[in-house]
Amino acid sequence: MYGLYDKEGILRFVDSDKDACIAYAELFELGSTNYCLMDFANDTKKVKGNTNLDQILGVYNN
Repeated sequence: MYGLYDKEGILRFVDSDKDACIAYAELFELGSTNYCLMDFANDTKKVKGNTNLDQILGVYNN
């Protein structure tokens, strides 16, 4: 799975095909210096325990 982020860090597109992400960037005329393509691992591990995402995200919220 791939995620395409713009230069401001906003997720713009997600797809399992890397070429589809690049085609998206070309469609919206995002130059290679204006986006970042991230490869998400397919074998991510599940988080054990009771996780409060609101609390975690609040730490990074300005």
